[in-house]
Amino acid sequence: MAVNIDEFRKEVYNVVASIPSGRVLSYGQIAWLVGCPRHARLVGKVLHDVSEAEYLPCHRVVNGSGRTAPCWKEQRNLLKAEGITFRANGCVDMRKWQWKLEG
Repeated sequence: MAVNIDEFRKEVYNVVASIPSGRVLSYGQIAWLVGCPRHARLVGKVLHDVSEAEYLPCHRVVNGSGRTAPCWKEQRNLLKAEGITFRANGCVDMRKWQWKLEG
């Protein structure tokens, strides 16, 4: 499935901007929400390229296991500042902190 990257980026930004403080989503969940469930890596690429001027809470996006981005040390502190706690293995507890989207 070909992806219109500009539209994909816009939709990813909208989802990330909607994640409430103290909650996280995974790259895969965001891909699913924007209608491209097999494009979790593309979500990561799009978020990696976000400029600071966008003011997106990208720190609220982790991988499916709750791992933070390996080259972004500040992410963990930003999440802790929002009250998010980590399991002994260093991952976010997705059962506790994942944004529940059901109405």
